[in-house]
Amino acid sequence: MAFVKDMLRMWAHSWKRFISIAMITLLGVAVLTGIYAGCRDAFRSTDRFFDAQGLHDVQVLSTAGLSNGDIAALRKVNGVAKVQAERSQEVTFDLDGRKSATMQEIGTNGIDQPYLQEGRMPKKAGEIAVTRKFIRDSGKRIGSRLTVTPESASSDTSDTNDTNGADGTNETNGTDEAPSFPTKLTIVGVVLDPQNLSNPDGYSAMTSFRSTATTDYTFFAPSDGVTGTLYTSATLLVKGAAAESTFDESYENTVKQVTDRIDGPVKTDRQKARRQELLDAGNKKIADARAEADKKFADAQSQIDANRQQFNQQVDQIVSMQAGAAAAGAAANGANAGAAAAAGATTPQLDETTRETMRETIIAASPELTQAKQQLDQAQSQLNEQKASTEQTLKTKENELKTSIPQVRWYVQDRQSLGGFSALKSDLDSIQSLGNAFPIVFLLVAVMMSLTAMARMVEEDRSLIGTYVGLGYGRLAVASRYLLFALLACLIGGGLGLIAGFLGIPAFLLVVLQGMYVMPGLRLEYDWLYGSLGIALFVVGVLAATIYACVQEMRQTPAALMRPKAPRAGSRILLERIRPVWNRIGFLGKVTARNIFRFKSRLIMTVGGVAGCTALIVCGLAINDTVADLGIKQYRDIYQYDLMVVSDDSDASAMRTKVASDGRVTSSLDVRIESGDLTVAGSGDGDSGKAGSSGSESIQLVAVPEKHLSDLGEMVTLQPVSFGMLGTSGVGKTGSLKLDDDGVIVAQSAASALGVKAGSKVRLTNGDGVQATAKVSAVNRNLIGSDVYVSETYYAKLFDSKDAKNTKNSKSSEDSEALTWNAMLAKLSGSDTSQTDYAESLEEDSSVMKAVSCAHMADSFKFDLMGAVVALIVALAGGLALVVLFTLANTNVSERVREMATLKVLGFFDREVHHYVNREMMILTVMGVILGLPLGRLVGGMLTMALNMPSLYFEVEVKPLSYVIAAVATMAFALLVQLFVNPVLDRIDPISSLKSVE
Repeated sequence: MAFVKDMLRMWAHSWKRFISIAMITLLGVAVLTGIYAGCRDAFRSTDRFFDAQGLHDVQVLSTAGLSNGDIAALRKVNGVAKVQAERSQEVTFDLDGRKSATMQEIGTNGIDQPYLQEGRMPKKAGEIAVTRKFIRDSGKRIGSRLTVTPESASSDTSDTNDTNGADGTNETNGTDEAPSFPTKLTIVGVVLDPQNLSNPDGYSAMTSFRSTATTDYTFFAPSDGVTGTLYTSATLLVKGAAAESTFDESYENTVKQVTDRIDGPVKTDRQKARRQELLDAGNKKIADARAEADKKFADAQSQIDANRQQFNQQVDQIVSMQAGAAAAGAAANGANAGAAAAAGATTPQLDETTRETMRETIIAASPELTQAKQQLDQAQSQLNEQKASTEQTLKTKENELKTSIPQVRWYVQDRQSLGGFSALKSDLDSIQSLGNAFPIVFLLVAVMMSLTAMARMVEEDRSLIGTYVGLGYGRLAVASRYLLFALLACLIGGGLGLIAGFLGIPAFLLVVLQGMYVMPGLRLEYDWLYGSLGIALFVVGVLAATIYACVQEMRQTPAALMRPKAPRAGSRILLERIRPVWNRIGFLGKVTARNIFRFKSRLIMTVGGVAGCTALIVCGLAINDTVADLGIKQYRDIYQYDLMVVSDDSDASAMRTKVASDGRVTSSLDVRIESGDLTVAGSGDGDSGKAGSSGSESIQLVAVPEKHLSDLGEMVTLQPVSFGMLGTSGVGKTGSLKLDDDGVIVAQSAASALGVKAGSKVRLTNGDGVQATAKVSAVNRNLIGSDVYVSETYYAKLFDSKDAKNTKNSKSSEDSEALTWNAMLAKLSGSDTSQTDYAESLEEDSSVMKAVSCAHMADSFKFDLMGAVVALIVALAGGLALVVLFTLANTNVSERVREMATLKVLGFFDREVHHYVNREMMILTVMGVILGLPLGRLVGGMLTMALNMPSLYFEVEVKPLSYVIAAVATMAFALLVQLFVNPVLDRIDPISSLKSVE
């Protein structure tokens, strides 16, 4: 019992060490669990929301629409749980200019259901639900009315329209019609689109001109009032996918099995079948047109024949009358009346030549008959010409039909293709990667500080330890006094750390996240396993340090332990050998120098601890500086052009004419821009990944005209990049990189994420879904976005050559066409504001699909979530620095109580004692700061490897002000600690402190 009481008394006396260990454990566990818990809560709530709303696992799109046969084929795919055929239509309306929206039918099979936020769901024809973004932008509310105008049907779904005649229909075959929605609309509800969780009332994580949304808004309408049997897409749910977390690799593997099956024979067969349907529909329309024309021509010919028969009968009557009259006259001049009577009773018989001659004479003599004959001949001639022309037209249509209907292509996409989903996932993944890296530093500092504190605690009780061992107590029992002390401190600190880690930090992160994304049903959850392991990790580290300290002392005999420990022998230091410096140092300065280097363990612990905390602060500020400069570096340094304008292929010429006529462009470069994918090529067929997997990256494929390859360097800064160890990279000289016909130039942001280097083989997918294996000639410095530059010749070689792989989907060289330059990179005159305004005005033009001002992008680029995490990390690192300095300062004082008492006996005033002790701590702190600043820059340089985000490369930069802030903050913490240490020095009693242990 006395042993326990003495142990509790010893614990109470060492409350400062207890608090230090508890605080370090608190901070470490909070960092370890907090960022993880915040990201996990966001992941789980989003996954629950996706499951509740039935967000599709797979989406299938087709260049020719999907038919009922396509839907039926998808239902038969193994692993598909549900298939929902979807109809949509793009419309336009007036809202401070021309705006576009997608009319989306609300599915009836429970997939992609919008989440109701206000009002009610639409049920009748003409009712719609809109997003909060539309309500904010338009100023409308529930009950407001809106009139929209359908956009013209795309050429992809009406390739055979030119055979329809004048009816104006856009049928693709005899039964399938494109979707059509009501145009007089009434808003009845406000909903959240599960495919896009961006918060319109908050702030955006980052902006980019490339977006998966082709329209400004989405309107949701019920099936009532929607016509058309042709589907724009098919959405699928995969069996077993809902049981997996949508952000885990297991979910991706489950979905990938189904997408692979669809990408196989199903896709190939249905593409061929759909094209054959279009060909059959075209042939049927041509056959119907021929039959109809033949019927009309037959009717016209019958009418002409009837009219000509009537005309001939009239002429023949006149001929007969004239022939009879002539015969009667000849008989009257005969010899007898009998002969005359006989002649008068018989019609004279005329031969055909005579009759024809008489016809022509009669017709020529009569203007009316002449006109009638001419009309009949003209009608017959016109009919013959029409028949020949129609037959020629139909034959031409038959010959052109196969070439006019392109190959049908399917696009099989998973959730990674959704811009909102991939943005949320990349944001959370980046923050979680930081949460996995920083706790390591906290753990190392915690072990170092625990070793220092517990070693001093054991050393202070060495005589008592010797007494207990001499009395027969086991060494394990004696060591348990300190092990239980450290364990209790860790458990209490860890428990408080769990509260901060699973409540405080996640609440802070989720507030920031909710400013960027709308996540219904968000709640904080506790993870027992992760929380327990987090505490166990620090318990093991601290207990290991405690065991080491106990073993170091208890290896001695009880007699040796009960004797006072001999003071550490003094020794000459290196500074003493530098006589000009040493001779000019005062007495107390020499004492300070000797003390610093005599206690090497204290030197290492103090300098190491301060350096670690300073490095954490620098590292946090480095993230902030890096993110702050990303936009400026990309849009002002790398992109030298001021404006990018993109149009549809059909509007490319009109777009260039419009930009040229405005007179704002000083120089320009026509290019072709397509959205595609870059996949790391493997062995065999060179395809080692699918879009959305870890080996694939969405890219912007930029094709440059062959005659203007040298002009690319005037629009984009071309600098070769080489990758080193630990994620570092080196940038070559500007202008030393040229685009040629031997390979593609890949952006650094994509190359870093996929491990691509110069000389690598990659698989490129262009905007038409055609794949080909390409050689990477160089990696170009690029921070935002994933651009891949290719020459016109190499593009044709990749995607138009018969030798290219996947030739069943690629054009043959005979059928290939010249590239359409659908985009323009331009340098503009005027200020940044005028350039931004000009880009916005261009977007109002019907020929422009997107216009991007680099000045606007540089000013508006933000990464608010990263900034919030940086602030959190810097705050925790500052707290750790404060605890470390407090622990080391108190340990320093406890080690030197007799020394301080001696100084007081010698007549030192309290202020002089403060100065004597604090000067050593300040010098050690300065040494730690000097070491920590470059260490922080080194650790910050490794962030590129940790923050491996899609379409972003963190070119780490630390501004001089950040070094100053880190140094000043650490020194301020050291001065603050002095305010706590000075009263301890004042309370040292010289008499009791100098009593002999014996």
